Amino acid sequence: MSHSDQLQNPYTRGIADFVSTLRYDAIPAPVIERIKLLMLDSLGCAIYGSQLPWSRILMETLGEVDTTAGGCTVWGTGQRLSAPHAALVNGTLVQSFELDDVHRVGVLHVGAVTLPSLFAAAEINPGMSGREFLTACVAGYEIGPRVGMCMGQEHIAQGWHSGATVGVFSAAAAASAALKLTPEQTVHALGIAGTQASGLMAAQFGAMVKRMHAGRASQSGLYGALLARKGFTGIMDVFENPYGGFCSTFSRSTDRFDMHKLTAGLGDRFETTQIALKFYSCVGSNHTTLDAIRNMQARHPFGVADVEKVQVQGSRVTVDHVGWKYVPQGLTSAQLNLPYCVATLLLDGDAFVEQFTEEKVTDPERIRVSQLVEVIEDPAITARGSVYRHMVHVKVTLRDGTVLTETVETPRGSEHSFASAGQVIAKFRKLTSHRLSAVHSERIIEQVMQAEKMSNAGDLVNLLAVPQ
Repeated sequence: MSHSDQLQNPYTRGIADFVSTLRYDAIPAPVIERIKLLMLDSLGCAIYGSQLPWSRILMETLGEVDTTAGGCTVWGTGQRLSAPHAALVNGTLVQSFELDDVHRVGVLHVGAVTLPSLFAAAEINPGMSGREFLTACVAGYEIGPRVGMCMGQEHIAQGWHSGATVGVFSAAAAASAALKLTPEQTVHALGIAGTQASGLMAAQFGAMVKRMHAGRASQSGLYGALLARKGFTGIMDVFENPYGGFCSTFSRSTDRFDMHKLTAGLGDRFETTQIALKFYSCVGSNHTTLDAIRNMQARHPFGVADVEKVQVQGSRVTVDHVGWKYVPQGLTSAQLNLPYCVATLLLDGDAFVEQFTEEKVTDPERIRVSQLVEVIEDPAITARGSVYRHMVHVKVTLRDGTVLTETVETPRGSEHSFASAGQVIAKFRKLTSHRLSAVHSERIIEQVMQAEKMSNAGDLVNLLAVPQ
């Protein structure tokens, strides 16, 4: 008996059915409002990132090998590339400076993997309405986090970069919905995307390639949808297969995952509303500690000269992911390292884009202050699971003997205390002021915030092109 005769794929098929049958009218209004803010935030991150050194290297390299005429928009630039290359670059731009969203429990930067494949599909398949565009966007934002929840925190703890692995499914879902694939075609799109999933967390230690992982995932998802549309087949039980399936292989087990989370509440409970935004230009695991220090300074003002020691107690994932002793290894590593980010906040009073430069990576004073920071595990926080993986207890000991403490479960802009529309728009304006005129920035804001009224999603795409 062949494998196809024994095929059991209720979860893969369940996801495919949701993606291919989702309609705008079935999406609650608060989810639509949230998805527009999330989209705007990601686009702001990308436009800011379009002029960063690693972004330019990627664009120049792909431009040299890409001979496709026409192609798709590279956001924040006048460049056009083939659809897969545009998805690769645009995903990299969103993730280019640790500014983008995060689904905390699913451990996924959702916009960076979803939007590039969706926008590419929209350019390939012109004429998509604003409502269709938003629907496909929600489809992508719903699926990736559920795969991350299925795999659990252990996925990243084992060394896989979840944006690069889990992210392919958000990308495939969004592109499949945009291209109006059937449920059967979407099953294959997921299976094609899943077999391309890969990404190593060692990239966080100073490598530019970490910033490219999301773009690569988005590219893989786009390939999945485009190939499936033409009849190319993928792994039909990509989640369920016990030999070489996504869940069993990436967990190295038969039980360290929960496939029920792939479809539990799908269509009724929207994970889109559980996505958080960043107001510091560093990895999400660091934000609660930075908020804790700001809270303590508001109650009892102190500066860097007053600090004798900072102790951070957090989850095992926090310790492993961001708590190592700081050693200069490049800007990526600095943005991920918690002691360095604490030193930056104490020295500069903020930790946004202006505070992270290549010159500051080796700043002796930042290195000295980072050495005052100790990051240790609190088993009780670890035991609370992925929902509280960013929770911290922070103790600051001042030179005069004063001891300050603060516990923060979730940071500013989190899913539990989401940012207002005004805060998201202000962040977009701040980021795009480096690249766009104020008039151009306002036109993008207006188009995104009224996206459901677009007769053609290409109107938004066109606004993202910035002549050189």
